Amino acid sequence: MDIGIFTRTFERPTLDETLDAIQAHGIASVQLNLSSAGLPNMPDVITPEQIAQIRQSFDAHQITIAALSGTFNMIHPDRAQRQKGMRQLQVLAEASHAIGTSVITLSTGTRNPHNMWHGHPDNTTPEAWQDLVESLREAAGIAETAGVTLAFEPEVSNVIDTAQKARLILDQIGSARLKIVMDGANLFRRGELGRMSAILDEAFALLGPDIALAHAKDLDRDGEAGNLAAGKGILDYARYIQLLQQSGYTGALVLHGLSEAEVPGCVQFLQQWL
Repeated sequence: MDIGIFTRTFERPTLDETLDAIQAHGIASVQLNLSSAGLPNMPDVITPEQIAQIRQSFDAHQITIAALSGTFNMIHPDRAQRQKGMRQLQVLAEASHAIGTSVITLSTGTRNPHNMWHGHPDNTTPEAWQDLVESLREAAGIAETAGVTLAFEPEVSNVIDTAQKARLILDQIGSARLKIVMDGANLFRRGELGRMSAILDEAFALLGPDIALAHAKDLDRDGEAGNLAAGKGILDYARYIQLLQQSGYTGALVLHGLSEAEVPGCVQFLQQWL
């Protein structure tokens, strides 16, 4: 495993300046949000010229794109919003290889119409599950045509809020193009922190072979814990890293949920485990 980072951790006027800052920290892998390249997070179109400029910048800096951010609310209560996100996902999928990666990250979404990172009571309804099945089947078809991998993250504020549900939906969709983003800090619902080791162990037992990307942040409570920089909270990183290694994952461990000022300390923290 190597250390990666979200490009949006660094706010710079241009992609080249962002990559300069990342390179200065000795980081050679990123999760790219297209806003770092002056585009919308989820663009309606990406021109060949824009793709070429992005590729040139990464090649010049010798930085690898571990994944491209493609998150949208896959169970938004407004079907038109879901359809818009799916069209934009297709744009990303068709451009992904030329940009320099074959992995696109997803969020399974929430019934909260205002914030896709906040939970909603209707996330547990059969209707929400069925909407997700519909969205993921369509997304998997896009991925199969484009030859990319889609990776979603189990997280407590979304419809897929446990490793068990993630396993169920993977099996129900049944596509080799659908995988997992593993983030140990997002697995704990309210009242579950006392079972940290058991929950981490179970998550990897269920999902270990299907991990396409790993995230590194931290938490200070259960439920919607927000974002803390890796090493600043209570996640058992010794166990988390050990489980990643035992699963056979060899890709990037991508830092996020941190400020630019916290980057040196977080890199050093991860280096001691890797």
